[in-house]
Amino acid sequence: MTLHQLLNEGMGRLSRAGDPEASVDARRLLLEAFGLDTVHFLMRRMEPLEDTEAVRRAAKDYRQMVEKRCRRIPLQHILGTQDFMGLTFQVNRHVLIPRQDTETLVELVLEEQKDRRKRILDLCTGSGCIAVSLAALGGYEDITAADLSEEALKVAGANGVRILGEDRIRLRKGDLFQALEPGETFDILVSNPPYIPTKVIRGLEPEVKDHEPMMALDGEADGLGFYRRISAEAGPWLRPGAAVYLEIGHDQAESVCALLEEAGFGGIRVVKDLPGKDRVVRGELMSLR
Repeated sequence: MTLHQLLNEGMGRLSRAGDPEASVDARRLLLEAFGLDTVHFLMRRMEPLEDTEAVRRAAKDYRQMVEKRCRRIPLQHILGTQDFMGLTFQVNRHVLIPRQDTETLVELVLEEQKDRRKRILDLCTGSGCIAVSLAALGGYEDITAADLSEEALKVAGANGVRILGEDRIRLRKGDLFQALEPGETFDILVSNPPYIPTKVIRGLEPEVKDHEPMMALDGEADGLGFYRRISAEAGPWLRPGAAVYLEIGHDQAESVCALLEEAGFGGIRVVKDLPGKDRVVRGELMSLR
C-alpha cells in the first residue's frame, strides 16, 4: 500500500458519496492523518508504506475521516480548523465556518479605520473570526464581541487566546444590543448576521443545512430580519460619525442600504467581494431618527 493508493481510495469513496471537492478533501485528510505537508507527500507518495503500528493507525484515522466526510460532515469540522485572513481558527458545530467572503469586511475595516484606539463592536461574532482578525492584524485595542450562543462564545474566546496570546477580546452574551451594558458606545460596528431566508435553507448543501448552526443561518422570512433590528437599534450604542460594516447576501444590497438610510446613516456604499458580488454595506451614523 502506498500513499498514492490510499489517496485514490479516499477520492473514490468521496466522489461516490457526492463530495464536490473529492480530490481536494481526500488529500487534506490524508496529509492530516499522516502528519505530512504537500512536499513530503509528493516525495513519498509512491513508496510502499512500512507495516508499523504508527502507519496502521494513520491509515485507520484517514479512513475514519473519509467516512465522516462521506456523511457530508464539513471538512472543517473533521479537521477542527479553518483558515481566515491568514490565521487558523478553531471551529465546531456551534459556529458558522468562516468564509472568504467575510474577509472583504475585515479588509475594508483595516483599510478605512486607521485609528487603533477606536472602540469596535462585533455582533453575532460566532467563531470570533472578525473580532480576532481585527485585533491580530489591525492592532485595535478595544473590541467587544457579542453572541446569543454560549457555545459560540466559548469558541470565540478560545480563538482569541490562542491567536492573540492573551484574552484581549471582551465577550458578551445576549441578543444583539441586549448583550451590552447601559451607556456603552462604540466607534465601529461590524457584523456578519444570519441573512439566509428561512425557506432557502432547506435547499442548501448538506454540509450547511445539516451541520452548521441554524441560528447562524436563518435571517427570517426574507433574510433581512437582523438588518432591520441592527439599523433600527444601533443609534444609541454608537458615537456620532460611527461607522457600520455589515456583510450581506449578494442580492440584499439595495434593501440593506435603504434600512440604514431610513435609520439616519449616511455615506452608504456597497463593496463587492473578489468574485464581484455585493458583499458589504457600510455607512456612517449621521443622526438619530
